[in-house]
Amino acid sequence: MTRIGNSDLDVFPLALGGNVFGWTADRDTSFAVLDSFRAGGGDFIDTADSYSAWVDGHTGGESETIIGEWLAARGLRAGEDVTVATKVSQHPQFKGLSASTVRAAAEASLGRLGVETIDLYWAHFDDADTPLEETVAAFGALVEDGLVRYTAVSNYSADRIREWVRIARELGVAEPVAVQPHYNLVHREIEADIVPAAQELGLGLVPYFALAKGFLTGKYRTTDATGASSPRAAAAVTYATPQGLQIIDTLERIGRAHDVSIAATALAWLRAKPTVVAPIASASKEAQVADLLDGGKTDLTADEVAALDAVSEWTPADQ
Repeated sequence: MTRIGNSDLDVFPLALGGNVFGWTADRDTSFAVLDSFRAGGGDFIDTADSYSAWVDGHTGGESETIIGEWLAARGLRAGEDVTVATKVSQHPQFKGLSASTVRAAAEASLGRLGVETIDLYWAHFDDADTPLEETVAAFGALVEDGLVRYTAVSNYSADRIREWVRIARELGVAEPVAVQPHYNLVHREIEADIVPAAQELGLGLVPYFALAKGFLTGKYRTTDATGASSPRAAAAVTYATPQGLQIIDTLERIGRAHDVSIAATALAWLRAKPTVVAPIASASKEAQVADLLDGGKTDLTADEVAALDAVSEWTPADQ
């Protein structure tokens, strides 16, 4: 188990992403995925109030509703049996991070999840139209009122993360305990700024796109997107550069030594990085869960981490 920042949330070091629930995974499949994750020791579920508003006929909140129904059906309690994290700012009815929006969105999420308290509540995206002081105070009030246990930020710049913490300290309200950035073996830019900020402030990293939209599963070894089965697959093949394919080969070699998949090895590399608590990865089929669990249990050697560091080396000059 791994502790999230300076909170008392101890979680399995791999978060199950809820973005697919109600989208590419229907209710029954979602239940099966959640059951397998729980049976394998997983207890950290990450979703958002906006999942999956992008689907025709959906309004947002579909993922939270399925997770809530699963918790009720299995008799599980958030905060005790599982840790449930969700996000605010992108739901069609609750856009942005004004105080009134944050409060209304949190109450709506609580209703869909069927819980009394959200374990970890993320500010999904920064809101330039709302003073940060207002947002920080609103999140603090949720904690004070017992609607939320801990707060966190997602997709924030290092400067804005530091500013959020400064304001929280000035106001005497809850400080964030975690950051959710885009981070994986083919997207390492945050090591230049977000990682140092997290280290400085004692924040845990919970990276999303941990498998680079599926590229780091090893399924996409061609740059030809013709006939790609989905927009996600078309996006994944863009990573199939000479360096990207070399990363896949290295992952395959190291994974073979541990008897785990390329995907599990990529997740294990992320877990080995400074301040990383639990990468987020989703599964639209029950059969995919085992690889995710392996990623949370496999420990790479220092030499293996170094080999992956070297093959995926990134510098600002490359961008």
